[in-house]
Amino acid sequence: MISPAAAACRAQDLTYLYLPLPVYLHSPLEQFTVVSLSSNLLSLFGDALPLTNLGLYSILTVGLVLGLYLLASHGYALVPSHWSVALESTFITVGAIARDQIGDRHEVYTPLVVGLFLFLLLANLNGNVPYGYTVTTSAIASMGLSLTVFLGVTAIGLTRHGVHFFSFFVPSGTPLALVPLLTIIELISYLARAVSLGVRLFANMVAGHTLLKILASFLLKLFSSSLLVAIATLVPYAIFVGLIGLELAVSLIQSYVFVVLTCSYLKDALELH
Repeated sequence: MISPAAAACRAQDLTYLYLPLPVYLHSPLEQFTVVSLSSNLLSLFGDALPLTNLGLYSILTVGLVLGLYLLASHGYALVPSHWSVALESTFITVGAIARDQIGDRHEVYTPLVVGLFLFLLLANLNGNVPYGYTVTTSAIASMGLSLTVFLGVTAIGLTRHGVHFFSFFVPSGTPLALVPLLTIIELISYLARAVSLGVRLFANMVAGHTLLKILASFLLKLFSSSLLVAIATLVPYAIFVGLIGLELAVSLIQSYVFVVLTCSYLKDALELH
């Protein structure tokens, strides 16, 4: 026999499983709340590692990227499928970005850049699905990804150049008297990279989704009003649909900006200028 309290908890878990966000949100920022999907239902290791909507959509995004690669492989057939053409086109396009930014050594880092681009793009687009959750609207996810890129780039620079890597913080031709000041400025500027990528991605995605939520709530109230007002609301509704398309474009642009800056940081670490 299941107690009423346990049944209520299980019903709540099932609600969060299929609708990670409530149907009616009281605040535009409530859609970014990280909620637990499991107290007993989907826990991976008991209560030690509960599954949240952030974790679920992160796993889903990684699964979509891997699934795209599996579809594109097409059993290694001689004739490529539509998925193969799409992935090859993406690889060539993003690879051109890596080549322009990094230079001759771009082949080593192109798979990383392509994988990062696909993950960010699918993570951003997932949030445009009704009741979906955007992984990049989580400050922890965006900042964690930004910090990981920063640490990886720094490790590459130290591995390649050793102690000479620190000459990056002293611009060539700097007068000796200005070396301490410029070194501090360059160091602060370099450390800011650890957060700048994540803040840019997080802020743009949160701003866009918040705007859409506010407008959607306002239009819903207008459509729920009289028939005459509902008909007049069709005009702002058309603008709202256009803003949804703009948000889709922002999802692509933010993924593009993130990988471009990542490639730029890689170039600095490799060439120290």
